[in-house]
Amino acid sequence: MRSLFPALLLALAPGVSHALTLAEAQALALTHNPELAQARLELQALQGAELQAGARPNPELGLLLEDTRAATRSSTVQLSQALELGGKRAARMAVAAQAREQAAVALLAKQAELRAGVAAAFFELLGAEAQQRLAASAVTLAAQASAAAALRLQAGKVPPLEAAKARVAEAQARAELAQAQSATLQARARLAALWAQGPQAVPHAEGDAATLPALPDAGQLLAWQADAPALRLAQLDIARRQALTAGERARRVPDVTLTLGAKRDAELGRTQAVIGLTLPLPLADRNQGGLLEALRREDQAREAVHAATLKLQVDVAAAAERLRASREQALLLAGEALAAAQAAHDTALRGYELGKFAFLDVLDAQRSLFQLQRQQLQHVADAHRAAAELDRLLGRNTQDKD
Repeated sequence: MRSLFPALLLALAPGVSHALTLAEAQALALTHNPELAQARLELQALQGAELQAGARPNPELGLLLEDTRAATRSSTVQLSQALELGGKRAARMAVAAQAREQAAVALLAKQAELRAGVAAAFFELLGAEAQQRLAASAVTLAAQASAAAALRLQAGKVPPLEAAKARVAEAQARAELAQAQSATLQARARLAALWAQGPQAVPHAEGDAATLPALPDAGQLLAWQADAPALRLAQLDIARRQALTAGERARRVPDVTLTLGAKRDAELGRTQAVIGLTLPLPLADRNQGGLLEALRREDQAREAVHAATLKLQVDVAAAAERLRASREQALLLAGEALAAAQAAHDTALRGYELGKFAFLDVLDAQRSLFQLQRQQLQHVADAHRAAAELDRLLGRNTQDKD
């Protein structure tokens, strides 16, 4: 799969005509996004930390010389080994494992967030390109109306003021086209930036700007919330805090240091075995504060799960409502409203060419038509943004039918 990306980037190079699909855009972002690369490296770093957490203390080799005179000197060579008691190593490994698991879930959440961001940017570009085509059509119609007004002015059927109004309307349409072209360029740049490329990497988006995303039912949304990345991260934090609490309890048990060695007494001419055992006495410091802090942090993590659950429910409900409202408004405008506006515009334009209507009637009909068309495209774009927000919150593709 990865071997296809250089060819895809070559196809998207400047001067190459290629219609970018949503799947291609998401694949490029998942491969080349710098923030996602940081999340991957974080996971790899914590895998190293987990490996290190399982390491046992190194032994210590010591040499002790008593007296500086060779005849009466005694030399002691000893090997000391600290023995961790109370489950410190197991607790340390559990903390590292939970941190690594959190990083893995955070990586999945970042991938879902990136896919949702690409989808939102892609449909924003798709809508901007549709708005640009709409503005170009408005320029064409305005030019036709201006030409018709000029012909009627030459025939003496309209005053010069009406022809001037037609030219002004054409100039306004061209200004709106320039604005739409700028918006398309900005949308293209925002999409390409998600895989660290310039706007030239996206010639244009392939898709239907009028296609609306589906609205998942309430039961599906409720079931998906249980596996949402925000909740999984909060729940994993409880497990990590519990492991930290176990580590603080283990610290209350003192470690033992075992020493083995040999002592050479030059004056006596003999070697003696040395055996030692060191045990700290937990009289002044019993780690009461560390344990208390760990317990309160654990309680704090539980409250965070509750807060994350409530926030997720509110955010999902708000995004679903925005999706529902945008879909409804887009469908309403795409029905009889646009058809009636288109018919009114065509009738006004033909009537003006036949001298039955004034130019203001044509201008009003044209403005009403394109305003409705722009609103319909805007509602579609809003619906796609809401669907992308649901995908981000739930960490999944809510439009997937499988």
